[in-house]
Amino acid sequence: MKQVAITGGKGGTGKSTVAILLANKLIKKDKIVLLCDCDVECPNDYLLIGEKLKKPVRKVFAEFPKLNKNKCQKCGLCSKTCQSNAIFQAPGKYPVFIKDLCSACGACWAVCPYSAITPKKEEVGKIYLNKLKATTQSSKLFYLITGVAKPGLEETGPVVIQVKEFALDFARKIKADYLLFDTAAGIHCPVISALLGCDFAYAVTEPTPMGAYDLNLILDLCKKLKIPAKVIINQADLGDKKEIKKIARKHETRIVKEIPYSKEIVDAYSQGRLNKL
Repeated sequence: MKQVAITGGKGGTGKSTVAILLANKLIKKDKIVLLCDCDVECPNDYLLIGEKLKKPVRKVFAEFPKLNKNKCQKCGLCSKTCQSNAIFQAPGKYPVFIKDLCSACGACWAVCPYSAITPKKEEVGKIYLNKLKATTQSSKLFYLITGVAKPGLEETGPVVIQVKEFALDFARKIKADYLLFDTAAGIHCPVISALLGCDFAYAVTEPTPMGAYDLNLILDLCKKLKIPAKVIINQADLGDKKEIKKIARKHETRIVKEIPYSKEIVDAYSQGRLNKL
């Protein structure tokens, strides 16, 4: 089973569109495909194929630190250990946990020598599964897994990790040939969580100065993660591709596809029927 990420530093370049069109292409080649939407803060793959998210197949939980002041000796070890800077401690005071910054890694309660910090389990998201007929040309099912983070949740990396774990288990169950991960835009922790473990990544960009700038960032990230990357230029005929090509040469990365503007794709996108193309 190949694990492929469809990513891109900049939002709005057509990343989700490319992910669905790639799934369509593979299905037409008689492959079993599972698409996993890892943009858990704002998933939209299900909208682009005209589906609804009904009953979740699983709830996502994370553990956050809870302080027992009766045991805490104000040693400060927890705040020094936290890599997310989610623990603030003034001299001589009890530590304060900043939940919006917490990645739920558990390091603070692991290092506390007085067992003053205990994990508190909370629901942070949901996982949905959609099964539908892929295209009019194929009788195969199209599988879509969608991760949705709890509204207002700042650190969504733990949600992405659990969504990926569920997707991997389900992909093995159906003996998928390809598991596609549609990541969030950017290069922050949820994107890294989605990229880890992938065989390679398609970086979707656009021929604009901002597209080139963010392409440089995502290719640099892929290099650091040792994930081979290929470039796809969307709406390639609507701008100047010189900077995109320059960035690709810099990273010794191939531009494998240039997608021109297509009214057919725009119409299918707006009508929620991309999987019918």
